[in-house]
Amino acid sequence: MSKVKTVFFGTQDFAATILQGLLDSDLVSIEKVFTQPDRKTGRKQIVEESPVKKLAKKYNLKIEQPETLKNLEIDLSGFELGITAQYGLIIPKSIIDYFPKGMINVHGSLLPKYRGASPIQAALINGEKETGITIMLMDEKMDHGPILSQKSMAIDPDDTYTTLAPKMAKNGLILLLNTLPEWLNNRLKASPQDENQATLTKLLSKEDGLVDFRKTNDEIYNQYRGMNPWPGVWCMRNDKRLKLLKIVKSDKKLPIGEAFAENKRIFIGCSKGSIEILELQLEGKAAMDASTFLNGYKVY
Repeated sequence: MSKVKTVFFGTQDFAATILQGLLDSDLVSIEKVFTQPDRKTGRKQIVEESPVKKLAKKYNLKIEQPETLKNLEIDLSGFELGITAQYGLIIPKSIIDYFPKGMINVHGSLLPKYRGASPIQAALINGEKETGITIMLMDEKMDHGPILSQKSMAIDPDDTYTTLAPKMAKNGLILLLNTLPEWLNNRLKASPQDENQATLTKLLSKEDGLVDFRKTNDEIYNQYRGMNPWPGVWCMRNDKRLKLLKIVKSDKKLPIGEAFAENKRIFIGCSKGSIEILELQLEGKAAMDASTFLNGYKVY
């Protein structure tokens, strides 16, 4: 089968893994990539290129970085297929309809569960033991199109977004490369999603990381797992934001929200059990481990 001329849409590391696998394959010919504009990141607000842009530059691909695809006039003539993974911008029907072989999305959940902007994070925050990858055809609605293939995978109890997303990307690439030949050779029929089972996730903000210690230590730990590294979990200490960079669950019983130091270790009480803070960062200060923090600060 000759390579299918394809446009790729993606931004983050998950998408870069998919793009690299497609570039290494004999299935598609990718000449154009859409990725989000360069963004300022970190405390120093340094402008960073997306992982997909860095990879596209390495292969001398044509790169498009519009702020929005709405009402965008672009020439996609000659391209047969669109593939997207973790792009982060709405792709309008006018662009989807350009591609005679459709537009395929590599989505990080078992649709119709966890549609939207943060499916991997949502699975962790909700304490799921299983997640998966869906290869789907896109339509004008968010993660609504029919399913081409799916594969489930286990979530390890201590997986965070940082550890789970790369594993899902690798599984997503394998599933995509197995699915594409079947779809492109008309041997695969798409199946509609069950709308009654659909759930929607939202784009996370910094405020979503605020910890409510009235929750159980399981719930708080799952919040940390899903929000590591972004937006991170945090609480307030003397009117300053305290980032909880690394935490674990503890059976130590403490009043809700009360901090306690013991043997250079820091605990905070929850409605069930407590959490132990291993690494933390006070607003305006460097990140440090619990022992170092206690050398200069009291926990109450």
